[in-house]
Amino acid sequence: MNNLELYNNAFIESLGVDEADLEELEYQKTDAWDSVGHMGLVAALEDAFDIMMDTDDIIDLSSYKKGKEILGKYDITF
Repeated sequence: MNNLELYNNAFIESLGVDEADLEELEYQKTDAWDSVGHMGLVAALEDAFDIMMDTDDIIDLSSYKKGKEILGKYDITF
């Protein structure tokens, strides 16, 4: 799997959303992406990319698009 597929899978599996809806996903604007869903998503991303995200990055993860930007700090490219 390439990085985009890993990234998308983390969202799809942890939040139970459709791939078609990923681009528009924002924290707390999707039922499943509440505080508990957020921590599940972070864990899925950390597992998928074998990283440990900084607390500030976890807090800043506010949308699907922002997540790609944040993961760039960990040398993950899409």
